[in-house]
Parts: sequence; structure tokens; C-alpha cells
Amino acid sequence: MSEHRRKPPQPEGGGRAAARRARSGNTGRRATSRGSAPSSSAHGSAGVEPPSHGGGRAEARRAAQRGSGGRRRAAPAGQGGGRRGGPPAKKRFIDYPRAGKTGVGRWIPSWKLVTGLFVAFIGGLMGIAGIAYAMVEVPDEALSARAQNNVYYWADGSQMVATGGESQRNRQIVHLDQIDKSMQYAVISAENKSFETDSGVDPMGIGRALFNMAKGGQTQGGSTITQQYVKNAVLDDQEQTLTRKFKELFISIKVGTTKSKDEIMAGYLNTAYYGRGAYGIQAASRAYFDKDAVDLNPSESALLAAVLKGATYYDPAGVASDNPAKTTKEANTVRATERWAWILDEEVKDGHLSQSERAKYTELPKTKPPRANSALGGQVGYLVELANSWVTSHSEETGISQNKLNQGGYRIYTTFKKSRVKELEKSVTKVYDDNIDPKKRPKTDKHVQFGGASVNARTGAIEAIYGGTDALTHWTNNADVTGAQVGSTFKPFVLAAAMEHGVRDPKLGPNQDDSTRTPVSQMSIYSAKNKLKIKKYDGTIWTDKNGDQWLQTNDGGESPNADDNNRITLREAMQHSINSAFVQLGMDVGLDKVKDAAIKAGIQDGPNIFASNNYPSFSLGTSSPSAIRMAGAYATFANEGEQNDPYSVTKVESEKGTLFQHKKKSKSAFPKPVADNVTDVLKNVVEKGTGTSAKIPGRDVAGKTGTTDGNKSAWFVGYTPQVSTAIAMFRFDDNAKNKQRKFEEMYGTGNQTSIHGASFPAQIWKDYMLLALKDTPKESFPKPEKIGKVVETVDSPPSPSKEPSESPSDSPSESPSDSPSSEAPPSPSETESENTCGPLDFDCQDGGGDEGGDGGDDQGGDNQGPGQTSGPPSPSVPGEGDPGGEEDNGWFKP
Repeated sequence: MSEHRRKPPQPEGGGRAAARRARSGNTGRRATSRGSAPSSSAHGSAGVEPPSHGGGRAEARRAAQRGSGGRRRAAPAGQGGGRRGGPPAKKRFIDYPRAGKTGVGRWIPSWKLVTGLFVAFIGGLMGIAGIAYAMVEVPDEALSARAQNNVYYWADGSQMVATGGESQRNRQIVHLDQIDKSMQYAVISAENKSFETDSGVDPMGIGRALFNMAKGGQTQGGSTITQQYVKNAVLDDQEQTLTRKFKELFISIKVGTTKSKDEIMAGYLNTAYYGRGAYGIQAASRAYFDKDAVDLNPSESALLAAVLKGATYYDPAGVASDNPAKTTKEANTVRATERWAWILDEEVKDGHLSQSERAKYTELPKTKPPRANSALGGQVGYLVELANSWVTSHSEETGISQNKLNQGGYRIYTTFKKSRVKELEKSVTKVYDDNIDPKKRPKTDKHVQFGGASVNARTGAIEAIYGGTDALTHWTNNADVTGAQVGSTFKPFVLAAAMEHGVRDPKLGPNQDDSTRTPVSQMSIYSAKNKLKIKKYDGTIWTDKNGDQWLQTNDGGESPNADDNNRITLREAMQHSINSAFVQLGMDVGLDKVKDAAIKAGIQDGPNIFASNNYPSFSLGTSSPSAIRMAGAYATFANEGEQNDPYSVTKVESEKGTLFQHKKKSKSAFPKPVADNVTDVLKNVVEKGTGTSAKIPGRDVAGKTGTTDGNKSAWFVGYTPQVSTAIAMFRFDDNAKNKQRKFEEMYGTGNQTSIHGASFPAQIWKDYMLLALKDTPKESFPKPEKIGKVVETVDSPPSPSKEPSESPSDSPSESPSDSPSSEAPPSPSETESENTCGPLDFDCQDGGGDEGGDGGDDQGGDNQGPGQTSGPPSPSVPGEGDPGGEEDNGWFKP
């Protein structure tokens, strides 16, 4: 810098600014490092050479920078941070982000910090746990374990029966010395191996249970015996919530430290539920083996320990449930045997049972048949079972699980009408006593059973059932699923599908929407030919995977209207239950649509309900829905297409108030015209067809008979506008020990040649309905709207030429009285010439109009195919797994 630009020289010592900095003690933004030699100040200190020109602020600044290594160098340890330096900063309690570190290192906590936080966290948890443990109180077992009644009420509000509760519940408290040691060892090995050493909870046991579950092996419960005792006998709240689990955990720990192991074991065994209405080990020992708990052997104890896992699935006798296929005697026996053997093996491993003693037990111990409360005899037991099943299977609405229901305390109001239950039982008993005589005709009358259900057609309320002779001796509820096929009572679903969706266009692919289909009229023409060769919708011959054709027979081998090329209307085919017509109709519509129609009507789907719909016989009722569901499905037609699921409970109450109130949930299953037309066709069945034995004078009645192949079951399902009722009859051995039992033929039963739906089932139906409807007003079905087109799948026979009329010797040789030589054969029936009604006027009462009709614009196609004839019947059941009978190749009767 040039001399003339410099400021005047300052006084020696750097001037006022330098003096001020000197006085400040080497602080400020220009302070030098303590490590600079030989002084920390720019001026006024020994060992520092003064500026050559007398100082000045610029020189002082340059000197300070030379001494400190630059104005922005970070202050070394021992000096304050910041741009201007200062005294050393105070040490932080939690050094995070870490001081003195740069980059990522500032954010990596030190081991001291991690250790400290971990110790603090554990200490906090222990503190909270200690406070919770000190505050928690063990509830009085006597208050929470006290049993209560479940009370059931008839539809009119009067009491039906009270079950359960300490007054009736099957429970006997016994001391531990009255329980065989083998029972204690069995539950320890099965449920809680560390019971004798743990403090009430077992973290290792929980981990072991999770590991075994993960690898798919037999599992111990994650809860200890102490926890299960607390849950069963102490906690009223059985919900699977986090709050309840924590409560159970702390109470279990406290119980584990305040009660002896003997007290806990005795409490657990005396409060656990073993199925069969047995609460506690003494009641269970009596229920299963008819002996005291002190007399149990290791094998019996192992079975009772297995049952604790869930009596519904482990009682070898089988249990009625909302999923009957999984809780049969056979299925339960397999599960029980597997767990029983596993428990015995675990006892050997745990040193509770010697290998030589274990070797004695090679088979599941024999148990006594289940016994029931005598108050549940007759039909009441079936009613209670049905109500219980409905409550628990609708737990998302009722909030009541099976375990909660077992605890009792509920008032359950049902839909059952006491008078109608008695009337249905009376009607069945009368027919049985008058016609069935097992002693006189053991080969034909033994094992005869009936089942029935009556449903309100407008609401779905189950008003009456017949489950069997007595719920105490016949444990299967015959109103529920029995396995009896429904036969021709399934045909209305085929007709409903054809009327709603229509037959498929043979020129298009198999999957067609409704826009390409042709809805049918009840006057559509199909073939009534016996041994009809069944075709696919496109006219090609149906064959199974083995290439076998399906030749459909009719009842008695009849081929109606032979002189009219076996042409028959669907109305008349339903009237006389012609199999061939409805099998072909099902193929034309598509069996998937038939199944959908049945489900929409109210048949519950499931592998044990519907037969395979891959075979033509599906349309003839190879499925086996319950009487309840059949009555409910027909009620959908009575209710003009509005479907209501059958239900048996209207309200559930407890000491907490109303827990559940039924609300009607109707849904549209079929358009009203479709439902009304189906009803009209079924009304004709009762008035003129196979169902005339069910006529009720002065009332509109619609219904359908059904008899299955081999005469192994017979049905009548019918309805009035108010009530729909289904009656089933079959032969099946009640003895569960008979491993070879199956549905038996009913040829000769009741001194009848064979049993049809029009015989005993229709008689029971009529007797019951006369009693049930005696005080109800008479109502009529709605007049049906004409729907669909007259689809003709069979050509009319060719018109006769004049020559035959001039040569009488050529024609009437076989039946001259019925076929004069000068007249053409009647078409489509002999009565049509007398019919003055229009071809589509199926409400006309002039007679005969329901038996024919060749009008209509849509001539359809001849699905028979010209020149084809039926070959001999297939020698075996067509197709693998076809559910038809074994004698008649799956061909069904009406």
C-alpha cells in the first residue's frame, strides 16, 4: 500500500483499539490460539516484536492472524466455541448430537449413551410392572366361576327350557387328592411342562409353542396352566384383547406367588370345560367313562387332556356344530387319537410315565355315549341345539362365542311356535305308528326316519322342526343336514334359472350372458322320451370322460305323448315329474345357472350340500340340503322372489341388557314374474299332478314331490302364501358303531311297493298344514305374468297324408279304440281337442290346457337331431364321482 494512503501512525502500543483488546484478555474474534508462542496477545506482551511502523489496527489484525493460523480456525479444546471464542462450554447430560464430532460421527450415539438409555428403559418397565403388580387384585374365584342358566323362550315369550347354571350345570368340585395323579401329569405334559417351576407365566413356553406351530407339529398352549386357570375361573372378560392379556398376565403372576401349585392345579381341573356339558374333571370323568376322577387311568386321563384342546373337535363321539362335516364321529376320532397318543408319548419323555406302562395303551379308550339333560328330551333338545348353533354361527352379530354361551347367563328368545312343533311331531308320529312296523317287517321298516321344518314364508322365521324321535336317544337333528338327497324337489330351481336367464344360443360359446339367451315360457316344448339321449346345449351328445353317453330314464320307464313325438310342455313335465325334460333343460340353461338359482333361493353352498354339477343328474336333485333350507328356498317363491335366510333367534338378553335383536334382511333372489310363474307351475302339480295328495280344500297350495334313485329318500316340499314346509323320509341306521351303515332302499317299506314323495311325506305335510293353518286366513297366490318365449326343442310329428286315411288297415292295429284310422293323432295330447283355452292361457280352468300348446313364434330347434336314436343304457355310472345311486346309474325318479 502506498505511503500517502496510510493513516497517521498511532501511539506506541497499537492505539486505543489495541489497548482495548489487550485489556479484554485475549478474547474476541481475532484472539490467537493459546498454543501460539510466545504470547496470546498481539501487543503489550513480552516476546512479541512491535509493529515496524508503530502499529495500527491493520497490523494488529495481520499479526493476530499470523499467530492464530487464520481467523476461522476452530477454537481448540479448552476455549469456548463460536466465532468469537470464549470460556469453555458446560458438559451436556445427554451428549447427542455429539459435540466435538463432525459428519456422521455426530449422529452415532456413544456406548455410554446406549447403555444408559437401555438401563433407564428396563428400569422404567420394572417400575411400571412393580406398580401394576402392587395394584392388581385377584378377583374372588367364587364370583367369576359361578355358573348361570341359559333360558330359552318360545315365540310367544313363554319359557321353553332352562339349561346350564349351577342348579343344572354338570359340575362337581373335588379336591386334588380325589383326582388321579395321571390326570395332573397329562395336562402338565400337554399344556405346561414348566408348571411345577414357573411363576405363573412361561416365556420359554410361549416361544416353544410358536416354534412348534411354525413347523406344523403338535403344540402346547402358549398360556400356562396358571393363566388358563385365571382365564377360566377368575376373569369374567374372555375377549382376546391386548388389555385382557396384560390383565391376565399380572393376575397370573400374582396368583403364582400367592397360591400353591396344588391349589392352582385343582382350580384349573375343576373349572375347565370338557364338552358334553361337563364342567370340571369329576363331571367329565362321569360323562366320558362313568367313573370318578380318582379312578382314571393314564390312557383315560390323556384323552380328557386332549379334549381340553376343544371338545367340539376332539370328542370321539362327534359333536353337532355349525360345521357338521368337520365334527363328525369319524373326524373327531382321528384328531382325538392323534393327540391322545402324543400326550402319552410326551409323558414318557417328561418322566411321568414309564415306557412299559405306555406300551399297554394302543387304542383310544372306549367312551360312553353322550347323555343330555332330561329337560331336553323330545323335540326341545333339537330346538335348543338349533338356537345355540344359530347364536354362535352368527357371533359377529350376537357377540356370543361358543365359550361364552357355555358360561351361561343368556335369555334366548326363539322363533319356534310351541303349538306347531307339537302339531308337526303329532303328524309324523301318526304316519309312523299307522304304517311303519319294524317288528313285523324288519327287512323293510327298520331304520325308517323322518325330518321336517316349517318356515314363515314372508320372514324366514323357523316356526317348527321335527328332528327325530327324541333328542336324548336320536342325536342327529333330521331337520338339519342328514345327507338325504332331495330328488325332484330340485326341479323348480332348474325352471327358475331357465325363466330368468334363458337357454343358450347353440351357435355361440358355452359362457353366454343373458343378452344372447332366450328366457323360456312354462309352455316351452321338451322331450318326455324315456332313455332320452342327453345333449349339450349346442346339440352335440354329452359324454363323460370315458366316452359314455347319458340316457335319462323316467319313473316307471314311461314315455308320455308317444303319438306326438313325446312333446311335452315344461308345465306338464313338472306336473308329472318327467325327468328327461328337466335334465335336458338344465343342460340347455347351464348347470352353473341351476346351482346359482338354488343358492339365490336360499340353499346354503358347501361341499357337503351340493353334488357335482358336472353331470346331467345335477338337475334331478343329487344334492342334499337340509329340510330347513329346502323350506326356506321354496318360501322365496312364495314370497314373490324375495329371499330371507331361515333364522331361529329373535333376541338375546343378559344382565347387561339386550345383546342382539334380529332385523329382517330381505334380498331379491328372482324377479317377481319368475317367482310367480314357478309358483303357478307348482300349484298345478298339487292340483293335477303328483302332489294331489297334499291338496288342502279351499287353500292355494304349491309344491313338489321328490324321490331319489334306489328309492332311498322321499320328499314333499310345499307352501301356501304364509307357510313353507319340507318333509323328508329315509332309512338310515342310528347305530354309530355300524361302520357299514348307509342309506337303505324303501321298496316295501310301510307295506308299500315303493315310497314316493306323494305318499307318506305328502300325507305328513298335509296333516301338519291343516293343523297349523286352521286359525289363519285363506290367501291366494298372485296371478302370474306371462314371461319368456315358447321354445320348442322337439319337432311336431309330420302331418298324415290322405293315403293312410283311405287305408284303415294300415293304422289302428295296436289300439284301434284310441286311434281311429280316419283321424290324425292328437297333438300334443289327447285332451287338447277339448280345450277351448288359448295356448298360453295357463290360468284357464277349462282342463287340458296345461298339457300342451304348440303356439308361439319361436319354433326353436330340434335338439334331438334328426335320425338319431337312443342306444342301450350305459352299463355303469356315467362319469367318475357321479353322485347317483348304485343300482340305476344315477337316473332319478320324481
